[in-house]
Amino acid sequence: MQCYVVLNIILIAVPPPIKHIQETKTMHTLTLQLLNHLCTEVLKVSRAKEIFRQSFINGAKYGIPEILEEIRKSYPFALEYLDEDVFKSVVSNRNEKIFNLICGTGMHRQLIIRTEDDSKNGNILHLAGKLAPPHRLSLVSGAALQMQRELHWFKEIEKYAPRAFSESENINGDKPKIAFIKEHEELIIEGEKWMKGTAKCYTLAAALIATVVNCLQSFAASDALSLFLSIASVLICLSILTARYAEDDFLFALPRRLIFGLVTLFLSVTFMMIAYSSAIYLLFGEKKAWILITLAALACLPVTLYGIWQFPLLVELIHSTCGPGIFGKHSNRLIR
Repeated sequence: MQCYVVLNIILIAVPPPIKHIQETKTMHTLTLQLLNHLCTEVLKVSRAKEIFRQSFINGAKYGIPEILEEIRKSYPFALEYLDEDVFKSVVSNRNEKIFNLICGTGMHRQLIIRTEDDSKNGNILHLAGKLAPPHRLSLVSGAALQMQRELHWFKEIEKYAPRAFSESENINGDKPKIAFIKEHEELIIEGEKWMKGTAKCYTLAAALIATVVNCLQSFAASDALSLFLSIASVLICLSILTARYAEDDFLFALPRRLIFGLVTLFLSVTFMMIAYSSAIYLLFGEKKAWILITLAALACLPVTLYGIWQFPLLVELIHSTCGPGIFGKHSNRLIR
């Protein structure tokens, strides 16, 4: 009884975001258990194959890999449902989790060869070159990152497709690369605007920091570091503003520059606040603890605000550019 009371007290004291994560995880676990039970029960009815087929196709269509995994465990022959129509839906709707699962089965290469773009008599690369649905594009923030995601998809399909597919033309006489550029013309323009607008804001902030730090003479080490980093940030942002903005630049070149610009600007802000706080304390706050505490709190404020507002963008950039990406590393081990 005492343990039960203590557990309730702990649950009440848990912050709402953490409690929400716990509830979501519990709900996911219970859903998987229910799904497993349903698959077991379906095996007992005469229409099992038909039910599994429709559920399998719907799971692939809506991008729910757990459904496909559970059905495959209960009914191994479900892999025969992975046909050209299912694969076409996966590529068109940009369901990378289902694509990764198909790669795990080893069936992706033959599906890439067999699947065609029926609308314009093209191959799978023409289909991958089409613009993703709006609800899939909106999964990432900013037109530049959306363009990067589209390029990741096109490059991933191109990696497994026969070389002849890249030279094949559709009914309009367009090769896959040309079809991709035409489909994403507006997104490229929007991505350029987003990237330049972001770079201009960071350039202004970095230039302001360089001007302020140049006026401080009290804490040489922090002054110098902040000045150098702010100048580096300005130069990186200028390189973004003067880039050619070809479609392939959105894959790695431009995001990497933006990452370096964000990091150098963050470090510049940090060292500027150290230098500024040190200067104020040496002038007015020596032997006064309350001034030191106040300065420390105020110095942490802009750094914290920068982290709260810009850190999510930085994490997203690093994950999509330097991390494993949305496809990860496909293992050579096939799912049996």
